[in-house]
Amino acid sequence: MNLPILSIIVPCYNEQEVLEETTKLLNAKLKQMITENLVSPKSKILFVDDGSKDNTWHLIYKASLKNELVKGLKLSKNVGHQNALLAGLFAAKDSSDCLVSIDADLQDDIDAINEMVRKYIEGYEIVYGVRSSREADTFFKRFTAEGFYKLMDKLGVKLIFNHADFRLMSRRAVGELEQFAESNMFLRGIVPLIGFNSASVYYERKERLAGETKYPLKKMLAFAFDGITSFSVTPIRLVMLVGCLSFVVSLIFGMYFLALKLFGNTELGWTSLITSIWLIGGLQLIALGLVGEYIGKIYKETKRRPKYIVDVDLFNLPIPRKLVNMEGDEHGSIIETRKLSENN
Repeated sequence: MNLPILSIIVPCYNEQEVLEETTKLLNAKLKQMITENLVSPKSKILFVDDGSKDNTWHLIYKASLKNELVKGLKLSKNVGHQNALLAGLFAAKDSSDCLVSIDADLQDDIDAINEMVRKYIEGYEIVYGVRSSREADTFFKRFTAEGFYKLMDKLGVKLIFNHADFRLMSRRAVGELEQFAESNMFLRGIVPLIGFNSASVYYERKERLAGETKYPLKKMLAFAFDGITSFSVTPIRLVMLVGCLSFVVSLIFGMYFLALKLFGNTELGWTSLITSIWLIGGLQLIALGLVGEYIGKIYKETKRRPKYIVDVDLFNLPIPRKLVNMEGDEHGSIIETRKLSENN
């Protein structure tokens, strides 16, 4: 049996503090797997620069020149983690048998990659990296994260519990993923829809190597809301249900107050009037906002704009080392890379 060609896809956004250590650890891991005859010597590590504003691309570029196992892909602007991950998967698909996606901070255990590849060799086409526990998280993060998975399950979205974007996919699975042409890509929900033979590998999540998280509370909430509205129409149905209940309640109270008026027991009440107006007004604004969110997603889908634009591709267009000026500054290196890529 031929050894599988593995590509490790690492989306990066402003990761200069952690990138050198990440490169060192992933390089050692890949070399170990090659030595153990678990993967082919043709295997690669592909760093995807998602429009970073620091020296992330410069570090990727230099690492690719010094190490044959390291490749880089530079996007023209920041397009978000999910799209950057897709860019890496699609760029490496044709040259790989299986692909593993992992975040640059390496909080996900790279030792689990060995077991993922073994599962692939056994015949599984999708292998999910699943956290065995959340004991290391704060109470707030643990409560909100687990609440999100439970809420998505109640809404009819089947996610892998405690799984993020640490997973292995076969080339065939990535090829099927490429058929999903929607603009709002929520991979944690889309990948299970592919339906191929899958398995899970459990691991303990570690502390971030360096730098700061790129997913603060605001982004986490936005990500969760995007996942809900991308996969379920239940929220908009709940709004309709609230509207129907409000209508029924208003009819009951209307008949009640009419009876009071007929019997002469009614009194003018400013408080009840203004409260009801504010309540109904608030519900209407919430409903309009939710409907607008869905309409906005439809609008984006109809545009059919590309999810990302590749600026420099060092994976499919290798640069001759003898032509590269290793002493150039960051911007000079990037410009030189682009020109050499175009010439190739």
